[in-house]
Amino acid sequence: MISKYGLDNFFIILTIGLIFLVCIYFVKWSIALSSLFFLIGLFLITVAFWFFRDPKREIPDFALKNPAVVLSPADGTIMEIVDDNEDNYLKSKSKRISIFLSVLDVHVNRVPTSGVIEFVKFIPGRKLIASDNKASQENQQSLFGLRNPYGKILFKQIVGVLARRIVWDIKVSDSVIVGEKFGMMKFGSRMDIHLPENSETMVRVGQKVVAGQTQLALLKQLSAGN
Repeated sequence: MISKYGLDNFFIILTIGLIFLVCIYFVKWSIALSSLFFLIGLFLITVAFWFFRDPKREIPDFALKNPAVVLSPADGTIMEIVDDNEDNYLKSKSKRISIFLSVLDVHVNRVPTSGVIEFVKFIPGRKLIASDNKASQENQQSLFGLRNPYGKILFKQIVGVLARRIVWDIKVSDSVIVGEKFGMMKFGSRMDIHLPENSETMVRVGQKVVAGQTQLALLKQLSAGN
């Protein structure tokens, strides 16, 4: 299945790949040049189907029943788990989990927990390599603040060196369900999740995670007065 968020790019790359293959039959080239065009066309077609794939995911029942469960919003590798400040939505100290997406990972993004979207913001910025510590603050990104009975979290799509476009279709006041698809980061990129400080993390640096499948954290019950 091809992601609806990448259909435009999918058809462009697929068309270019097919043009390379068709040219072989209409232009009399040497075997070497024909072979080169064949390989380029086959490569582009493979890239189109591979990068914009959208595999079906069964969301774990325990996450659907418990809004305290935070699932990974992206496929990739856990790059950092650190204490940080979040000044846009949480406006407090937070626990940040950062996920690096290589060009080989599925790039469709999913909502990390059920709740209501209260904050959406797009920030133009740089295109530093996604693994750079400065990327979390300085790179182009889209931010989403979500509230549920266990508090507030913020998650953000961040472009990398190769990523040139991020797309999403959720907005303020939307009620969302954990594992629901909400957007895509096109080519290598990064996803950050800011959680309340007292959240219990369930992953480690270097671990591979799968969107809508891997549990990242467990939110703690709000204290009285929050």
